Amino acid sequence: MPHLVLGDDPNWIAPLDLLMTEQLTPSKNPFFEHADVALFTAHRDGELVGRISAQIDRAHLEKHRDATGFFGFFDTIDDPEVGRALVDAASAFVRERGMKRLRGPLSLSINEETGLLVEGFDAPPMMMCPHHTRYQGAIAEAAGLHKAMDLFGWRYVVEDLPPRVVRAREAVAAMPEVTVRTLKKSQVEQELRLVLEIWDDAWKDNWCHVSMTAAEVKAFVDTMKYIIVEDLALIIEVDGEPAAMCFAAPNINEAARDLQGKLLPFGFAKFLWRMFVKKPKTARLILLGVKEKFRSQRKYGYLPMALVHEVKTRGQKLGYQWGELGWTLETNTPVNVMIRAMGGKKYKVYRVYEKDLEATAATSQ
Repeated sequence: MPHLVLGDDPNWIAPLDLLMTEQLTPSKNPFFEHADVALFTAHRDGELVGRISAQIDRAHLEKHRDATGFFGFFDTIDDPEVGRALVDAASAFVRERGMKRLRGPLSLSINEETGLLVEGFDAPPMMMCPHHTRYQGAIAEAAGLHKAMDLFGWRYVVEDLPPRVVRAREAVAAMPEVTVRTLKKSQVEQELRLVLEIWDDAWKDNWCHVSMTAAEVKAFVDTMKYIIVEDLALIIEVDGEPAAMCFAAPNINEAARDLQGKLLPFGFAKFLWRMFVKKPKTARLILLGVKEKFRSQRKYGYLPMALVHEVKTRGQKLGYQWGELGWTLETNTPVNVMIRAMGGKKYKVYRVYEKDLEATAATSQ
């Protein structure tokens, strides 16, 4: 479906079929261990015209207890009737299982591809980020969905940092109890688990957050350990205790740009050469966080800036030209202000929509 509606968009980069297949195969994606998922396609006169998924995440329900089901993979032709039919199908699936609200797109979870692109169509998507047609937002609204939350993607060009960021790094460097180190490639699996442990503590109170299960952590580690660049993954320790981290990764979409999602017959060799010989010039800062214990201490307020300063300095030496920071919640004002202060420019907005299923049911009656 995305090839049908986005195939002529010069900025769209098709996700690798191999990764998509693993994401949608229950035996390969541990999300299915705690979720019920249905996949729908819409056809008119025998022609494919749209797709959507519907999912109930029991891990989300256990934490948030909000009777919310989700949808994802929402792509259609430019026809509101198709969008309504698909949203109605997803709504029926989650409503029949006791849900009172439909939210998305999450493809398939908050820890995978999140939101519908509503601003920033003139730039290609980074790894694990969505890309949509310009009309898809209007299709969503015509189907009875309304904005729940906007997520911001920030473009950061690798150049000299503002003085306040330099001062932040100097202040952290002057703290004798603080150590900034790179992830140890020789212990990559253990180190990536530590990164996710810090992330989970830092993000646990964020909107819609759901912790990864042990199986999901393993899947993340098994994927990322092959593309990780040590100097783009940093951990801060305070008196030897892990306190903060940032995790950036080379943008695999740059290496897959013209492959149309296919690694065979010749795409695999191209992809490997671009990733590990030529090497991408762009990266995505996927995770950044400070444990609550240290975030609540004013003296450690500079830790996030120090991390960004460090990863920028190291990335510049490696030849990276720019990266995406994000996503961040529109309501997380302190983080968004900090990113602007570091020279970040908001260049994309990913919108999460929702629909009140109880109100819809009452109206239909």
